[in-house]
Amino acid sequence: MERVAFDDAGETTDGPTTDIDRRGLSGPLETDGVAINRYRVPPGEGLPSGLHAHADQEEVFVVLDGTATFETLPGREPDTEGGDPRTGREVTVEAGEAVRFAPGEYQSGYNRGSDDLVALAVGAPRETADVRVPVRCPDCGEADFALDAGGDTLAFRCPDCDAERVPAPCPDCGSGAMTLTLDDDGAVVAACEGCTSTFGEPPYRR
Repeated sequence: MERVAFDDAGETTDGPTTDIDRRGLSGPLETDGVAINRYRVPPGEGLPSGLHAHADQEEVFVVLDGTATFETLPGREPDTEGGDPRTGREVTVEAGEAVRFAPGEYQSGYNRGSDDLVALAVGAPRETADVRVPVRCPDCGEADFALDAGGDTLAFRCPDCDAERVPAPCPDCGSGAMTLTLDDDGAVVAACEGCTSTFGEPPYRR
């Protein structure tokens, strides 16, 4: 048996702000098959990563305090023909509730309330190697991009044809804090966290 207090777990920061407190519990608990993180997210902030999916991991979020608002978007079959008819929606999860996202299902979480959001994020299996973003490869049109963080800079890589795109800063203000989110109609857009401009496709360096 292993035991750890949240405050004794190592603190790391995620996302564009240092105000988000993440405590990794998997290491201190020596878990083999499950990843566990405790998040404290202040009002107006969100969980890291924007809209993303783990193709090889399911995730459960347990809200301990506050209210979480999750954007969710169905996964996409690689051979879907003709455009992208998917639309997303928002789901509110209150303290004492939990929500599960299946492998391949896109999600992002925010604190749109007035109090801190405290939540446990549980993922299984523990390690995830295939993280996707809801942007279809423009070269082959067959698959959503996978995140590739193995180089000097973050890149989008197509798992089908191996095409690569490197995200660029916001064309309007030059901020590098771009994220994928849903607009008011439930469509995926690239949004600048600096000037709040939105774009139908993420800007690329190449």
